[in-house]
Amino acid sequence: MAMRKGQSMKSARTLPWVLLTATLACSAQLWAQSSSENESRPRAREIGLVVGIFEPGENNAITDVGEVKVGHTTVIRGDDIRTGVTAVIPAEGNLYTHPIPAWIHVGNGYGKLIGETQVREFGEIETPILLTCTLCVWSAANALKEWVYTQPGMGEHTVNPIVGETNDARVNNMWADPIQRAEVFAALAAARGGAVEEGSVGAGTGTQAFGWKGGIGTSSRVLPETLGGYTVGVLVQTNYGGVMSINGAPVGRELGTYAFKDSLPPANADREDGSIMVVVATDAPLSELGLSRLSMRAMLGLGRTGSYASNGSGDYVIAFSTNPTVRKPRFSSEPVATTVLVNDALSPLFAATAEATVEAVYNAILKATTVSSARGELKAVPVDAVKSILEKYNALNWDESF
Repeated sequence: MAMRKGQSMKSARTLPWVLLTATLACSAQLWAQSSSENESRPRAREIGLVVGIFEPGENNAITDVGEVKVGHTTVIRGDDIRTGVTAVIPAEGNLYTHPIPAWIHVGNGYGKLIGETQVREFGEIETPILLTCTLCVWSAANALKEWVYTQPGMGEHTVNPIVGETNDARVNNMWADPIQRAEVFAALAAARGGAVEEGSVGAGTGTQAFGWKGGIGTSSRVLPETLGGYTVGVLVQTNYGGVMSINGAPVGRELGTYAFKDSLPPANADREDGSIMVVVATDAPLSELGLSRLSMRAMLGLGRTGSYASNGSGDYVIAFSTNPTVRKPRFSSEPVATTVLVNDALSPLFAATAEATVEAVYNAILKATTVSSARGELKAVPVDAVKSILEKYNALNWDESF
């Protein structure tokens, strides 16, 4: 920035921070309004929408698994920035020196997922996971790399940041590259266990689902002790399309919003395309092969919601285990023993993953609020209308029919 005549170097450095402070104040006001609206909208179970047969964990969230933490930074700025970043921290401690087993499944590979090849080569992740907007992934990855180097025990090593994305360009100017170091560090600092904010927040601020407003959603399942007592948690960043189905009810058809509908205006004719990022966590002791198998079951869950993984959809599943018996040190001159479940014990985990994925998507859609900008608008799905459709098809309160 060039200095004006008579302007000191100190004031030249201060000016951008003054502008940033004013911008953040405006953004905070808009975000607070959106957050309040999010809180007033229901999760799936609050309208009697029960998915599957297994019970959820205490928070019905990915944070029910081990030490998993989630944090968001929501960026609402000016008339065309509607985006954010969501951070998932899988475990305590230095993930580089003590990585955890993981896998990435590619349902349909039309997307940008930084770090994917090394995860599939080593079967491990060594950083937190970030979700953000499509053209923000490189800046976010650079910031995550910098954050990792601040962790205790780090030296001058290469780092493989894990950053996924979906395209929120309908309401967000992602070409402005709005996710930078400050936003990433804030999301990581905000990461907590317990309840997870859902809907139009963080990486879900500007995303859609089946032509309606979507966003961040999460859910969990706890297996009974007779099946191991393990927990599976799922977090989704929805931005995909298809023909929305909720517990078998043809909600998309009834609402008149679905892929390939002949009367769709040109501006919305791509509702069948889009992407989704799915993060699956479990405390079951699984190897990378077991996590590979587990991650594929999330796609079965997406199919139940009405997705068919269209040509233009980037559908990725990142799965990891937090069980301490499968976490190995990065450096060891001696063999390291691990304890893993045999293949025959995985079926209940597969079922739990599919169930939690479905409910996470439903939570993302129901919790999301309308988001608009100079670029366009994504309307929140009408909850009362959805509930009426679900009642019509007897899709509610399935847990009471056991």
